Amino acid sequence: MTTSQRAHIAMFSIAAHGHVNPSLEVIRELVARGHRVTYAIPHAFEQKIAETGAEPVLYTTTLPGPDADPEVWGDTLIDNIEPFLNDAINALPQLRAAYEGDEPDIVLHDITSYPARVLARNWGVPEISLSPNLVAWEGYEEEVGEPLYAPLRETERGQAYFARFHAWLETNGITQHHDPFVGRPPRSLVLIPKVFQPNADRVDESVHTFVGACQGDRAAQGEWQRPADAEKVVLVSLGSAFTKQPGFYRACVEAFGGLPGWHLVLQIGKHVDIADLGDVPANVEVHRWVPQLAILRQADAFITHAGAGGSQEGLATGTPMVAVPQAVDQFGNADMLQGLGVARHLPMEEADAETLRAAVLALVADPEVARRLDEVRAGMAGEGGTKMAADLIEEEIVRAARDGAVKAGGAGR
Repeated sequence: MTTSQRAHIAMFSIAAHGHVNPSLEVIRELVARGHRVTYAIPHAFEQKIAETGAEPVLYTTTLPGPDADPEVWGDTLIDNIEPFLNDAINALPQLRAAYEGDEPDIVLHDITSYPARVLARNWGVPEISLSPNLVAWEGYEEEVGEPLYAPLRETERGQAYFARFHAWLETNGITQHHDPFVGRPPRSLVLIPKVFQPNADRVDESVHTFVGACQGDRAAQGEWQRPADAEKVVLVSLGSAFTKQPGFYRACVEAFGGLPGWHLVLQIGKHVDIADLGDVPANVEVHRWVPQLAILRQADAFITHAGAGGSQEGLATGTPMVAVPQAVDQFGNADMLQGLGVARHLPMEEADAETLRAAVLALVADPEVARRLDEVRAGMAGEGGTKMAADLIEEEIVRAARDGAVKAGGAGR
């Protein structure tokens, strides 16, 4: 490791696969380097965290669980963001008590963990955001933030939300405005390929370092064997959250069920009855959950919701993608993938059987798509990944220790 100092590193996240999974290999690497790593997480992810060698620090969350019906998140902007503030207010006293007398040397946090940022500043220790998706570029607030939030600021519910956020920060000794508190961390490691970042040329790389995908071998998730008679394999997955789409899954079965030479692997999540799919042909396998990376390493095409994790797995395995986004950043991700020349962005309302089949067949047959995927994979291979992320965290530990020693020395003179 880059430092001989064994540090207490505290990571904070929420109970959501798309926010936890990107950090796991970094955490595993830090433990392997001899650091003590605690990981604040709700109970649902206790085992997954323990498997990395980190110590789970459990707290009770008010957020919907990882297997909750996606409809509980509502369908408006305020419905989507308010639960994170509610959970932060709920979690902060639990986490403060859990770490009392055992404060860490450095705080790592997912972008959704507001309590981590409060605690880091209260404790006077460095904080590093581990971002599982895009980060703000210069001009982001004017181009994206203000148009998105301006209408909300005119509503009574929106005004109450922002006032409550400001009051919560102020009560906890944070004078920073809530917008930069959320969107402008002092230091950030970006766990996506730089090619997947919008306006990457306008990202402040003195703050944000693109380390790329930190995927590991994922062997613990299980294996998958490609059928011997499958000439082509297509995987369909809408991730872990917005999976309640029986009509879409029926369209996928219709598109590829019985199609000569093709084998369909269909992940449907926990909110769809398999019986709702109708007759399932022999060349279609249906699962609640699949070892996605293991399948993508053998697949010829990927129909995805374009979440950050799934998108970069598709890029890392060189798999052409049809992106059918469901929510939040997935629409922008779908546009990015299409702009890279490796995917087609297909809105859900257009994703019927004929269009899905035509899109996949065209992508798989296009040599330019294969060439672009090869270029992207080569670029990703040079980004550093898990080792670079761990190195940078250790550099911050060394810097903080050195600065602390200087301050202590100055105080003693």
